[in-house]
Amino acid sequence: MNISCNTRILDSHLTGVQRYTLELLSRFSKEIEVLKPNYFRNGIQGHAWEQFILPAKLHGSLLWSPSNTGPLAVERQVVTIHDVSPMDHPEWLNPRFASWYQFLTPRLVRRVRNIITISEFTKQRIIAHCPEAESKIHVVHNGVDVRFHPIDADFIKETRERLNIPSPHYLVALGSLEPRKNLVRLLQAWATIQNQMPKDVWLVIAGAKGRRLLFGDVSFENLPARVHLTGHVPDELLPALYSGAIAAPYLSLYEGFGLPPLEAMACGTPSLTGNLASLPEVVGDAGIMVDPYDVDAIADGLLQLVGDSNLRAKFSRKGLERAKQFSWDTAADLTWDILKNVANQNK
Repeated sequence: MNISCNTRILDSHLTGVQRYTLELLSRFSKEIEVLKPNYFRNGIQGHAWEQFILPAKLHGSLLWSPSNTGPLAVERQVVTIHDVSPMDHPEWLNPRFASWYQFLTPRLVRRVRNIITISEFTKQRIIAHCPEAESKIHVVHNGVDVRFHPIDADFIKETRERLNIPSPHYLVALGSLEPRKNLVRLLQAWATIQNQMPKDVWLVIAGAKGRRLLFGDVSFENLPARVHLTGHVPDELLPALYSGAIAAPYLSLYEGFGLPPLEAMACGTPSLTGNLASLPEVVGDAGIMVDPYDVDAIADGLLQLVGDSNLRAKFSRKGLERAKQFSWDTAADLTWDILKNVANQNK
């Protein structure tokens, strides 16, 4: 049984899609061949490698493309579609990037043998654009790594010092600084309630800026008081960063899954999330959900979590239990079963 994996998207900064790919590959042992360019290729070069060079490397094996994109020439392929934001919200993206995926995604979905997606939400969005693909879509939820668990106080302190976080009392919002993460409204909400917050509570925004090719500029000039930007956070520091936080606001407008609130819950940190897209599917009743377009609702949610220790304790307990439902081992087993079934079909 020959199965190859298209890994051209793996580079130094770990995004949700890259984490998904690495988590599953690490559980497939040596049963899968990894195919990648000789060096990381982004943009046009990467797509050219994928469309024209990668197909010649397969030699009859099944191709798994785990990151939304794959070669149109390869019909014997399983593709993982994490979201269809270029078709649902092209206004958030660079026009050339959006146009390419508007061209590619429907054709790829129709061409490949099977489609894996990470939430019921994304499945329904694919069906909305390509209803004929419904019968070959499989939902396999993401997992949460076992290293995401409540961390002891010493490592939390060390992590806070490494990231120059000014106070031990903070909220943490994790995500790349791009429009759909909705950080502008979070900052607006924070600005309206500062005077009602304890003076030692800070808002920490952790994440690298999205590539300009994809997202353009997001301005963070004239920040409200007591806001700290960490920039990119090394992966090994995330469990302690979550564990030390009062709460983890994640007000994204659109997510195929939403790993940050799941990781926060696994660390015992209550979450405040938007009530759109896949986030209700992930968080369930284990966090506060608000309309992410409503600044007043976001502000009220922040005040509730900071001001009510009993509420935080309740959501901490619920979040720890909820997070147990999401396992990378289970995701890997289900994904491997799909790949095996397709690989064993007649060529």
